[in-house]
Amino acid sequence: MNRTNILSRLTVTLSCMLLLSACGIFRQAPQKTDGPPPELSKPVKEEPKKPVDEKPAARAPFNVPAFAREVKKDAYNVVLFAPLYLDSVFATSLEIPGRTMPRYVLPGLEFYEGAQLALDSLSHLGIKLNVQVFDSKSRQNDPATLIRNRRLDNADLIIGSVSSPEIKALSDFARQKEINFVSATFPNDGGINNNPFFLITNSTLRSHVEAMHDYVQKGFANKNILILRRNTPFENGIYGNIKAAYDRMNYDKKSRIREVIWNEGTTDAQLSQYLLADRPNVIIVTALDEAGAKSILRKLAPQRAAYPMHIFGMPTWDVMKFKEPDFEGITLYYSSPYYNDKSDYYSKYLADAFRHKYKSRPSDMAFKGFEVTYYFVKALAQDGVYFNKDLNKPGNRVFTTFNYQPVYLQENGETPDYFENKNIYIIQKGDSADFKMNAIN
Repeated sequence: MNRTNILSRLTVTLSCMLLLSACGIFRQAPQKTDGPPPELSKPVKEEPKKPVDEKPAARAPFNVPAFAREVKKDAYNVVLFAPLYLDSVFATSLEIPGRTMPRYVLPGLEFYEGAQLALDSLSHLGIKLNVQVFDSKSRQNDPATLIRNRRLDNADLIIGSVSSPEIKALSDFARQKEINFVSATFPNDGGINNNPFFLITNSTLRSHVEAMHDYVQKGFANKNILILRRNTPFENGIYGNIKAAYDRMNYDKKSRIREVIWNEGTTDAQLSQYLLADRPNVIIVTALDEAGAKSILRKLAPQRAAYPMHIFGMPTWDVMKFKEPDFEGITLYYSSPYYNDKSDYYSKYLADAFRHKYKSRPSDMAFKGFEVTYYFVKALAQDGVYFNKDLNKPGNRVFTTFNYQPVYLQENGETPDYFENKNIYIIQKGDSADFKMNAIN
């Protein structure tokens, strides 16, 4: 991004960002924008909904009493967290050092910009909101301090692009206050349990490898399945999750999985002992880091002429580039909870809005900020504070098909430890674009 684009975006956002650092943004009335996507341009006018007293249902969904209550309001209080690092950027003055925005600021800024465009679109639907936006990396207004000072007590919904330790503080607060907290981008449960008000959008690694195992078992009629891992506790844990998925799988055509432990000294002859020439060799590589992934691929590359191979990598492979000549002709896949070919109305709206406001194209973080904010605030407006009875309404889909399911960490758990998006796309890497392989919309 060049200097002109950075300065243009700062002109638009700087005044808001300064308010963020001090006390958050309070959205009291809809702001004029270029408008939402075409299908949102003519909202149906409805009479304002009066607050409804909590009505107990016959049976609490998921054994959570709060989910049985109907709590609707004329206007909802939404809290949004993003890592903006304003204390660092403006440590000495309001001028940006070198007149260039630090790269570490951009993901949080773009998430916020996408979320703000979603809120603008929702305001065109007549949804009334009071929105507070906070910098999760602020030294004086970090989540723990805000909670201690009771600044979040009126929240009806919290959406956060946060990681440790902020995610734990917000989750504990959400459980105590019985309000939903949506973790928008962190691919981990952060050690959280016993909190049915905690929702994970960016699926955990365990869900990724379970979905990948399911795909390779059902996607290939006759196959040789290998799990290639290094001899580390972490990668052994990944293999353990795959083995558990295999043991649970009720599929009469499932093939056995074989574990292969490799290191830099592994020879071609040793690898070839596990490969078969008469069927696809479906190889799941557990390396999350780029150096490790490329190391094993270089070991496998000499085998591709004699043995047909389909290589499945971890979700971190989506941003890796495998352009080296060594990897030519290797069929690679990875998993992701997100897929967007950017051909729909919402994507075009977001792209046009970014071009008009910021003279740039929206990043993946901007798309994520827009999607998760639009999805959950719309659910809030439809069903009230406790929208958990129906988290997966097809009509609320933006870019991604979400599939939030309860997760029980204990075998006989009565209430969910959290809810997690279990929809995983299997994506094949291409030379110029990546392609969705499974049939999820």
